[in-house]
Amino acid sequence: MLSSLRKNAARSSEITHLEVTHAGETYRILLKRIASARRFTLRVRAATRDVVLTMPPRSSISGARTFAQAHAAWIGVRLERLPKPTPLGPGEVVPLRGINHLIVHRPSKRGTAWVEPGRKSVGASMLPQLCVAGEREFVARRVKDFLMREAKRDLEGAVARYAAKLGVTPRRISLRDTTSRWGSCSSIGSLGFSWRLVMAPSFVLDYLAAHEVAHLIHLNHSPAYWKVVAKLTPNVERGEAWLKTNGAGLLRFGPFKG
Repeated sequence: MLSSLRKNAARSSEITHLEVTHAGETYRILLKRIASARRFTLRVRAATRDVVLTMPPRSSISGARTFAQAHAAWIGVRLERLPKPTPLGPGEVVPLRGINHLIVHRPSKRGTAWVEPGRKSVGASMLPQLCVAGEREFVARRVKDFLMREAKRDLEGAVARYAAKLGVTPRRISLRDTTSRWGSCSSIGSLGFSWRLVMAPSFVLDYLAAHEVAHLIHLNHSPAYWKVVAKLTPNVERGEAWLKTNGAGLLRFGPFKG
């Protein structure tokens, strides 16, 4: 009997997804067993447009399914509210430092990607242009590469300024396409950022740089830590508010294939 129970528990732990239905729609839910979890919780992730159910380690799959099914309507509403994905092809618009840019394909030009002012001719868009050379199938990837280069330059510059003010030196700076956080600081002093910050207004990127550099002094969010952040930038509340209201919208751009 004990052996059978153990086998059933093992099989249960191997199940990583389940499906629930509501109003003719089927939703696939990722299961995550967390040792510290005390109850079932559901989360809809904007970046990956999926649903995660966190569950205590000893809870049952049937219990998880019942919980998810009871919240199927909520899942549907939250998924429907997510910003629609925006493919970055010719004619699409992408923000750079908070300013919308029109993606323009220039197949006959040399180079990769660059910015030009908006055209003033009749019928032309007045938006600044993010011009991309090469074959059409590589436009999205080159737009991403351009944005990442700009993000790297802006973030390295901001980090250097704030680190100099505090007399600290980060171990390294890396850029990723993170889905759960905009920045991070490790225990050994390595800083990580989402490259998508370059699409936000500059004060948002600057705030995040200050936020993570301050962690080189205090690796926590204590009152002492926030005093350091406030000394570095006046944009704490403004930056936090912008990300809370608009941050998820930065995740809709892509995919970047090709």
